[in-house]
Amino acid sequence: MRPKNNSVVYRPDLGVIVTEYATDINAQPIGLRVLPLFPTSMQSSSFPVIPKEALLSAPDVSRAPRGKYPRGDWEYERGKYDTAEKGWEEPIDDAERKLLEGEAPTGLADHIATQRAWGHIMRGQEKRIATTVFNATNFTPHAITNEWDDAANATPIDDINAGNLSVRSACGMLPNALIIAYSTFLNLKNCDQVVDRLKYTFPGIDINKMTSAQLAEIFNVPQVLIGSGVYNSAGKGQDANVVDLWDNEYAMLTRIATPGSRDMTEACIGRTFLWTEDSPENPVVEAYREESSRSDVIRVRHNVGETLIKSYTDAGAVVSDIAASVSYLFSNVTT
Repeated sequence: MRPKNNSVVYRPDLGVIVTEYATDINAQPIGLRVLPLFPTSMQSSSFPVIPKEALLSAPDVSRAPRGKYPRGDWEYERGKYDTAEKGWEEPIDDAERKLLEGEAPTGLADHIATQRAWGHIMRGQEKRIATTVFNATNFTPHAITNEWDDAANATPIDDINAGNLSVRSACGMLPNALIIAYSTFLNLKNCDQVVDRLKYTFPGIDINKMTSAQLAEIFNVPQVLIGSGVYNSAGKGQDANVVDLWDNEYAMLTRIATPGSRDMTEACIGRTFLWTEDSPENPVVEAYREESSRSDVIRVRHNVGETLIKSYTDAGAVVSDIAASVSYLFSNVTT
């Protein structure tokens, strides 16, 4: 349905079409699996954070005859989030529409414009999450001695075991995800230690066809998330410079929130807050008519805030850094 005037028309049908045809590996981001969506009715607010000491508490639970049961006396600390609007518009000139749809079904121009704008928005979100997670300021980096692209000497299984034990000591739980870049996944498939373990775990396996699920099994983690997305870092008019959204110098073991969970006290690395009053979906697609340019305009936008789970004092000092407690950042992954 083409817009008739400059009034904005909500176009969820275009969003559905784009997601159905997003089959390329670069169109399948992992960011929202690392920091899952948490719809909220408020643009910015605080949320409850379980105190770090409560994660590992082991109080005396004995009850004396006629006595009261022991009770928890700790109070939730407070985290904070802020959402901000991100958006992109793609104009479809009337002449362009005629060219695109001359020998094609009506609406093709809308689909193309939506896919282009959608890509900008989702790559932007993936980049924000990737740079927040693979970040030596937000998390203490642990340098790998034998880089994972050194096939003969790398010991990724030993490194993962050490990371698992470190997270367990910090929060009392094991990580439920390993996050790696796509090139790191390729390097791991060539590591002698990984190849040797695969031969015994999956007899007859074709190493070149190893899946993330098989890699997760030999690493003894529930899932391996592979950041395959790329973007062009060069400016307009310059030769393209295609780089990874997820830096292959890093990898991370962490606990990610249960998909669809509304439990804000769950110990995890973080959430992506979505202000539903402004953008009920992530993202929303809208259209309007712009007669001054004789164009229909497709707009894709969302109002979000990617947030690590930690609590703060009124003065802004960090009290409990839950995100850091449940995470182990590897550095020096690639030579």
